[in-house]
Amino acid sequence: MTTSPLPPFPAANENPLDTCRRLREIAPVVEVEFPGGVPAYLALTHDAVREILAGDNRTFLRDPRHWPALHDGSIPEDWPLRAIVEGGHLSTKDGADHRRLRGLIGKAFTPARVQALEPRVQQIVEGLLDDVVSAGEVVDLVPAFTEALPMWVICELFGVPAEDRPRMREWTATLLAHTTPPEEAFATQNALQAYLHQLAESKQREPGDDLTSDLVEARDEGDRLTTDELVGVLWLMLVAGHETTVHLLGHAIVALSQNPDQLELAKAGDRWADVVEETLRYRHSVMMTSWRFTAKEVTIAGVRVPEGQAVGVAFQAAGLDPAEHGESAERFDITRESNGRVGFGHGPRYCIGASLARLEGRLALAALYRRLPDLTLAVDPDDIPYSPSFFTVGPLSLPVSLGPVRP
Repeated sequence: MTTSPLPPFPAANENPLDTCRRLREIAPVVEVEFPGGVPAYLALTHDAVREILAGDNRTFLRDPRHWPALHDGSIPEDWPLRAIVEGGHLSTKDGADHRRLRGLIGKAFTPARVQALEPRVQQIVEGLLDDVVSAGEVVDLVPAFTEALPMWVICELFGVPAEDRPRMREWTATLLAHTTPPEEAFATQNALQAYLHQLAESKQREPGDDLTSDLVEARDEGDRLTTDELVGVLWLMLVAGHETTVHLLGHAIVALSQNPDQLELAKAGDRWADVVEETLRYRHSVMMTSWRFTAKEVTIAGVRVPEGQAVGVAFQAAGLDPAEHGESAERFDITRESNGRVGFGHGPRYCIGASLARLEGRLALAALYRRLPDLTLAVDPDDIPYSPSFFTVGPLSLPVSLGPVRP
């Protein structure tokens, strides 16, 4: 562990994005102190982030076994983020294991299969909006819409029963909040993993038309997928597969409410896909990805990082980097060129669910503003509470005035 004082991330009494902006002025990559007094490096510029994402998988590893501090006593056993780091899911796999697991999951997210989901996603969107419209003149869109849609879609895709979906949402929120006490984080992780084992067992007994049943079948074919790997895949897809889209929708609605000219452009030209892409740049759902670990000393954007160090990638900071996006980086502009963006990652770990997230975002926003064209925030944007996490960040509550309703 380092003994020199390091800047904390997130800083006390400061928005994590403001902390990122401040740190980016120091260097493209800065060593910071994470909650629990744990040092790690944070990449803050577009070039540094892209360099890491595109980097040699033999240099930037994801298996936490390659982080010595996690195992030599430097980081305490009760570190609150240990449950996330040691999750055992796809994002912690390297090399052949990563390629094998990704190949199995990728079959679920082919363009054809995602396109085939569009009618069902549209049906879910319209049903949720029916409930929103009937709820009253002022509605909190987070539980009613932005949270409900991605959770419903991903759980339906993986065969999670409807009665279990609220628990899935609660487990996710608890695990991703860096303010969760260690004992609660570990208890939540254990409960979630136990549930996923039960889900896999139930699909083995009674297979369905869902991706969990497909993964169970792959496991039972032989050594292609172990039970622990299956549970790890389910963990990642059910947690990350909905949480990021929840916040994508919330950020988009806030940005459009603050930029009515961009909202009118989107309505006039049916440019909801552009809204999704610009939202990912302007206010990414992921403040920071889980860590990578350096297998050897490496220089990132001119900054030397020693071997065996953890490196985080700050997507929100990269999206607002003026060196990449110019003086207008802090402006929400759906006409902006999207070439070279890293909203869904880059390289061999490009987001496997990107096409589904894009589909959900496009359909949800188009339907929302078609049926509620005069929708406005019912609170000052500065009063909107945001999730207590530096992994995924988005509105926890989004009260809106509906205005006149259209069919």
